[in-house]
Amino acid sequence: MAEPEQPIEVEVAYAGVTEQALIPVVSEQGLTVKEAVERSGVMNQFPEIDLGVNKVGVFGKLARLDQALATGDRVEIYRPLIADPKEQRKKRAAEGKVMRKGAGEAASDGA
Repeated sequence: MAEPEQPIEVEVAYAGVTEQALIPVVSEQGLTVKEAVERSGVMNQFPEIDLGVNKVGVFGKLARLDQALATGDRVEIYRPLIADPKEQRKKRAAEGKVMRKGAGEAASDGA
């Protein structure tokens, strides 16, 4: 006689703009990322979540919605980026160059 499978325990995490949630989910073996998100009820609490748009991951690594989970996994739902990181770095770098150039001229004007 086979022993019954132990349930698995995972967490579903989401950080909204002003509020965060970390919701425990207990389920049978074979639980997928999508099922964990749905069973957590996080989409009721944060209606802006759309699994067709929002990326998901397990402990900071991107995951597919059909990926099976193991006990202790933390499913994370990521918000879309507000700004492109590459563009922001370019903008900061350009501002830094202008500031240095202007600072040098101001120093020589006062001499």
